[in-house]
Amino acid sequence: MFSSLLVVLPIFALILTGFVARRSGALGPTATREVNRFVVYLALPALLFGIMAKADPAEIWQPDFMIAFTAGCALVFGATLWVRMRQGCHLADAAIDGLNASYPNTGFMGFPLVLAVIGASAMGATMIATILTACVLFAVAIVLIECALQSGARRRDILAKTALALVKNPLLVAPALGAAMMASGLSLPETLDSYLALLGGAASPCALVALGLFLADNAARTKTPTSNSRVQAALVALKLVVQPAVTWVIAVPILALPSGVAYLAVLLAALPTGTGPFMLAEFYQREALVTSRVVLMTTVLSVASISLYLSIAG
Repeated sequence: MFSSLLVVLPIFALILTGFVARRSGALGPTATREVNRFVVYLALPALLFGIMAKADPAEIWQPDFMIAFTAGCALVFGATLWVRMRQGCHLADAAIDGLNASYPNTGFMGFPLVLAVIGASAMGATMIATILTACVLFAVAIVLIECALQSGARRRDILAKTALALVKNPLLVAPALGAAMMASGLSLPETLDSYLALLGGAASPCALVALGLFLADNAARTKTPTSNSRVQAALVALKLVVQPAVTWVIAVPILALPSGVAYLAVLLAALPTGTGPFMLAEFYQREALVTSRVVLMTTVLSVASISLYLSIAG
């Protein structure tokens, strides 16, 4: 397990760097927002476009991997949503809790971790997982929240609003443009390829630093009530234990996927909760405190859980 910890240690060291920089005042109160915007609007789209534009179609079209990863997310999200609704939770809050339990941080942590552990050959699948998480799962949650908060609005208006948000999402637009480039059969000009490599190369380290900044901004929030603490603990267990376990059951006993594909699907499912649920919670003013604590706790605990998984899975 110690050797596995050494593999992931630089990943978490970058998160700690952002955390310390924010708490020490080296970076100011706007740093989280601005570094995050740089990653989301510039660096990560450049990385996704470059991966897709130069990819072999066989690397992108991996239906078995997509089924295993998506089913793991969907089952945990759906189960959490159902249980929270049965407990009397508002649909909007239940949808955010569903994201807390099933939204792996594939964008910010997935790429650097998979690159360090597996290598560049797994970048295509990681990109697909990021799109499924940041676009499909995110869109489902937005539709549920909008339906809950705008019960008098027409469904057509809600769907149109959601579709517009997705069309404007750079994490969806960039790989779509890259796919068009791949389908055209054209090669990227050398200058453009170098530009994308430089800009995309900043995505992983800046994303990890941004995550540390985000955690520092939200670590000192007011203590949560006991009832919410129990909810937090359940959501953390669902994210770090149940989701990877469900994904493994789907990938290995049910689908009998090749060991490498199953290993990647479970590794991505084992990632801590991403910042997407917190963005929604803040935007809609729903359970932002609980969500920020779940992101913090899963990120800290994932140092041990991911190292343990890497040690067991080899």
